[in-house]
Amino acid sequence: MIIGVIGSGTMGSGIAQVAATSGCKVKVFDTKQEALDKSKNALEKILSRLIEKGRIDQNEKDRIQNNISYVSALDHLKDADLTIEAIIEDLEIKKKVFSELENHVSEDTIIASNTSSLSIASIASALKKPERCIGIHFFNPAPLMKLVEVIPAIQTSEEVKDKVVQIIKDWKKTVAIAKDTPGFIVNRVARPFYGESLRILEEGLADVATIDWSLKTLGRFKMGPFELMDFIGNDVNYTVTETVFKAFYYDPRYKPSFTQKRLSEAGYLGRKSGKGYYRYKEGTAKPDPVKDEQLATYIFERVLAMLINEAADALFWNIASAEDIDNAMTKGVNYPKGLLCWADEKGIDWCVNALDKLYDEYHEDRYRCSPILRKMNKEKKTFFSLV
Repeated sequence: MIIGVIGSGTMGSGIAQVAATSGCKVKVFDTKQEALDKSKNALEKILSRLIEKGRIDQNEKDRIQNNISYVSALDHLKDADLTIEAIIEDLEIKKKVFSELENHVSEDTIIASNTSSLSIASIASALKKPERCIGIHFFNPAPLMKLVEVIPAIQTSEEVKDKVVQIIKDWKKTVAIAKDTPGFIVNRVARPFYGESLRILEEGLADVATIDWSLKTLGRFKMGPFELMDFIGNDVNYTVTETVFKAFYYDPRYKPSFTQKRLSEAGYLGRKSGKGYYRYKEGTAKPDPVKDEQLATYIFERVLAMLINEAADALFWNIASAEDIDNAMTKGVNYPKGLLCWADEKGIDWCVNALDKLYDEYHEDRYRCSPILRKMNKEKKTFFSLV
């Protein structure tokens, strides 16, 4: 199978590595030779590191590298069975690329986008054969993260969807099928992890270090929300939040934070700029958290209740199955457990009461409880059968 990857940045290069490791012939396209050289050199370093760690040998390294070629003209993708676009998150640019790409590939080529939040239906509309278009959303770093969201547009044929699901499974990835709605599964359900933590900060209830410490200590999250936003980049995280907020017709649940907007405007982007919520200059120590158990519990349970509510609402609106929602959060963003499973453990009544308490305090639609949680609480049901 021949795979075309459009864009040789971190994500495109990662996708190419995944496909090549699985035995596919991969052609990485970029208009800039410098970018292609950078991608090739980065792969060399990654594979050499894997040899040092004993995870692959020289023969495997050579095999993977020989499966990848680097091209600067779309015509080189004419024999591709599947193309995956991984470029800037700009709808008009993507549509322009897709429209041009269609002139260079065969009628049977599947044309996919790795977009994290844009409408697949809108992207597909740029094609003469929109039924061949689909979303294939990898998570960074693509070679390590197990999850891939597959997003059929309303135009996507069932045959294309089935083919893509099988291809991704053959690449040893876990597939979560999502409806073509803003943020799909992960970037929708994860919003409260950042948004509610920012709200707690802006209310002055706790500082950055304390919020991070609370969620890592009690929730067992690998990174706190502010550490993670600094890692992702405050500009990137803010843009996704703003995109989801607008796409959901300004639903207050997804309202962006002025704090993050100002950091982004100031260029305090996190690790990549040396300063964000934390400072990353050598020798700079992180501030100490306030290790107050009562405060930590409040922070953790408030954020968790909002996360569970978002996951439940995604199920209510048939965005994905319960299994795919939980798989998406554990394998896409390394949550310690699935949110719907977490809801069962805490108790559906706990979830409803926690959300109602927040609504009673703030009287904001942001804290409305999902109808599915109310119904399940009334009927004494759980998301999964508990033994």
